[in-house]
Amino acid sequence: MAQYLAENERGKREYLHWMKEAEGKDEKTLDQVAASLRDFEIALGIKPFKSFHRDWGKRYKVHLEKSRNLRTGKPLSLTTCDARLRHVKAFFKWLAYQPGYKSRINVADIEYFNNNAKDARAAHAARPVRYPSLQQCDHAFRLSPEDTERQRRDKAIFGLLMLTGARAAALASLRMAHVDIVEGSIFQDGREVRTKAAKTFETWFFPVDPMFRQYLEDWVRYLRDEKLFGPQDALFPKLVIGIQNGRFCVTGFAREPYAGSQMISNVVQNAFKTAGLHEFTPHSFRKTLAMFGDQKCQTLEARKAWSQNLGHDSLATTVNAYMPVSRERQAEIIRKMGELHVQ
Repeated sequence: MAQYLAENERGKREYLHWMKEAEGKDEKTLDQVAASLRDFEIALGIKPFKSFHRDWGKRYKVHLEKSRNLRTGKPLSLTTCDARLRHVKAFFKWLAYQPGYKSRINVADIEYFNNNAKDARAAHAARPVRYPSLQQCDHAFRLSPEDTERQRRDKAIFGLLMLTGARAAALASLRMAHVDIVEGSIFQDGREVRTKAAKTFETWFFPVDPMFRQYLEDWVRYLRDEKLFGPQDALFPKLVIGIQNGRFCVTGFAREPYAGSQMISNVVQNAFKTAGLHEFTPHSFRKTLAMFGDQKCQTLEARKAWSQNLGHDSLATTVNAYMPVSRERQAEIIRKMGELHVQ
């Protein structure tokens, strides 16, 4: 059996090109879609897309139910299954209007790729996000070592994360020119910084413990005055690995930023691990800061400014994504309002 069909490959390539140029999808999304389409092809036995049949949707759902995560060996999550079904369905909807396929694919038959309502709801249900308290962040930061250049860099990463709540990919790609230690801000330029959806915005340092800002300022001065880093050099540079005494070791810093965000995740998780705490992720800091803002902000204007500082155009985004109200908390709030009215 052929592992690839040239006609299928052309169709997928044109679809991914259309997603990138017409819909503006990023490379990460394109990779996920390509992986879903390949998984579908393999599940169906590498059949020509022109031989489309409505039974394909049902067969693919059976395949997903039986599939296992390659790393854990567990069944695929409902979220993964739902995403793959949506990717494949969207592809065939696009393909149905392409020359050579219009008479081959019945658009109504594509609906067989729909997930069942129960699993679809479960896949998109909001789940509680575990996040560190300000006290836990302070504790992990204070216990972080700073004996080597690498440790000082890592501690500065933690500090800026607390000050801004910037996403890991953005932090990893920051350059010296993007931070202003005098004004207390970073400029997340979507043309140079890997922000979400290439958005450009400015973030002023949140009013957290002054030790975070002081440490970051010392780090920036060290890079500028001691390492002679310029505006286009990385704020959190990659390590240079060399050989000394027959062993591999860190010999200094490169001037380029990291290409990915895994380093940021490792730094943060290791800091909490060293402090004997749960290994929180960089993204969880955004909820920490959102909840902190809920305590600090006394006016609607202040809440809006806090939300914009996290990179959100709408206050609703901050509230819905990072400040959900549980059923129990909702009942407690409403009941207390009733008690105040009675008094």
